[in-house]
Amino acid sequence: MDCPDCGNNRTRVVDTEPSADGTSIRRRRECQRCTFRFTTYERPEWESLQVKKRDGTIEPFDRTKLRGGIERAVEKRPVDDEAVTAIVDDVQEACRDREERIVASTLIGDLVAEALRERDKVAYIRFVSVYEAFSDPEEFLRELDAVLEAETDPPDETNT
Repeated sequence: MDCPDCGNNRTRVVDTEPSADGTSIRRRRECQRCTFRFTTYERPEWESLQVKKRDGTIEPFDRTKLRGGIERAVEKRPVDDEAVTAIVDDVQEACRDREERIVASTLIGDLVAEALRERDKVAYIRFVSVYEAFSDPEEFLRELDAVLEAETDPPDETNT
């Protein structure tokens, strides 16, 4: 850790304690050259996950926001709270597994849409209609037809 006062890279930790909210470690450091003291915070890397929105802005990944979107899609549907939590967990884990600090919001939307399509077709249509920002009824109808067609297609059976 470089000293913010003189730039020396030889500093030592004087004191360590957890932060008040318990999500990070607070460390007091002292420069070995100029004896300047400063504070650093150590946080788990996964908490630094960022989302790049369609307009180019970047914001921190927010589980609450993601959960809210999913809950709106599954409202009054037979999808329980545990299933919503599982979707949120799966999406967050998939984003972390990409080993990129910044993930596109479109990736998150695609992951949610895929999970909802497997669990509840109506919730999937609700989510995709907002996520894809359908602007006319034909777009909605095309997506609905695709879901219905996939549902009526018999599964592939190969005889070996």
